[in-house]
Amino acid sequence: MHVVKRGGGAAVELFQAQSNSAAPTGAILFVHGNQGGRLLGAKEFADSGALLRFSSGLSITAAAVSQPGFGASDGPTDFCGPDTQQAIIVALSFLREQPCVDPDRIVLYGNSRGAVAAAMVAAQVADLRAIVLSSGVYDLKAAFENSSPGIRQAIESEAGLSSKAFMARSALHHAHKIRSEILLLHGRHDDRAPVAQAEAFSEALSDAGVPVALNVFECGHRIPREDSQAALRPFLKRAFEGGPTRY
Repeated sequence: MHVVKRGGGAAVELFQAQSNSAAPTGAILFVHGNQGGRLLGAKEFADSGALLRFSSGLSITAAAVSQPGFGASDGPTDFCGPDTQQAIIVALSFLREQPCVDPDRIVLYGNSRGAVAAAMVAAQVADLRAIVLSSGVYDLKAAFENSSPGIRQAIESEAGLSSKAFMARSALHHAHKIRSEILLLHGRHDDRAPVAQAEAFSEALSDAGVPVALNVFECGHRIPREDSQAALRPFLKRAFEGGPTRY
């Protein structure tokens, strides 16, 4: 476990597993979702064995970052807003500086709430090798208007309801700033993040000239691992073995 600092000296927690390769390898950074109120943060990836599985399976460094208010990362939570985005950016910078990491082969992977923030980071960090976004929303105002009372309350309490707050968390409106290839994973029957969100974002990225692939699965918000892996494995293998595809 590592602790780095973001703006104001706030702590950002990371967990990391690295390959035994003598030469620098690629790296993947995971950004967790809501976690059902458990607030475990990145520790979930370490405890489940996901970091070791990705690290050994792809011969890369695999890391996970805790969003503000989760795990040992200083809060408060801000529903994927500027503080969360800054925590992810700081974690990416930490990875980039590791001798075991090839800075030109870093992939960012956000799930659910993590996908909302990771998509916004993609609009701010131009040198990522690729981005994977699973079960996210990319127009938060539209999502808010159609969400359950619980999600609406979380957005209002953590982010507020100003136009500025929605814009700072809605990657759909920043697609033209993104420079890295993107893989979108989404459930057709997702009742938290409607598939139309992924479809609209995919179209906006394509219109902006961003290489994008959208995979829609016959499931809800939680995509079965066996389904996501079928799309994820070849994408990551190409990302870590091939040359850059940023434009």
